[in-house]
Amino acid sequence: MPDQPGIRLPTIEDVELWIDGTDVQVRRPKAGRPGRKAVVSGKRKQNTIKTTTFSDGQGLTLFCGVARPGRMHDRTSVRTKGIAEQLRCRPGVKVHVGEGCRGLANQFPQQVTAPPRKRKRDATLGEQHAWRHERRAQSADRVCVEHAYAEYKQWRPMQRYTGRREDSPRPRPP
Repeated sequence: MPDQPGIRLPTIEDVELWIDGTDVQVRRPKAGRPGRKAVVSGKRKQNTIKTTTFSDGQGLTLFCGVARPGRMHDRTSVRTKGIAEQLRCRPGVKVHVGEGCRGLANQFPQQVTAPPRKRKRDATLGEQHAWRHERRAQSADRVCVEHAYAEYKQWRPMQRYTGRREDSPRPRPP
């Protein structure tokens, strides 16, 4: 900061980034409308929109991306946003990603950390315990990020009534 020489604002290299996609349930679009099937998430079996979210290690949301159809996979939304090109331009940035963005971890192994891969069926008991320990440690680090996602899912504009109009609680005319 110019007026305070000892204080420096953090840069993107100073922040531990967490990138993940999250789904928000929405009402089903009207019949006959184009793109009606695009909002159906194959994983959740619901009508959703998906956002790619960047947050820091303390759970503060830094950026919540553009809403995409729920059918789109996390990997596709990361690819269309150009995140790989940004990581290529900024080699000092360290990023943690969810399981859906494992391709980034394969492409940038020094910068991107992903959850441990699933163990094989014929893994020894020691390998199973090591995998479980590593997975729990990653989940413990990740819980603050999940709390950040839960916070903005509770925002009033995001809470839409997802049922039928006939069943909605509304005041009756006298």
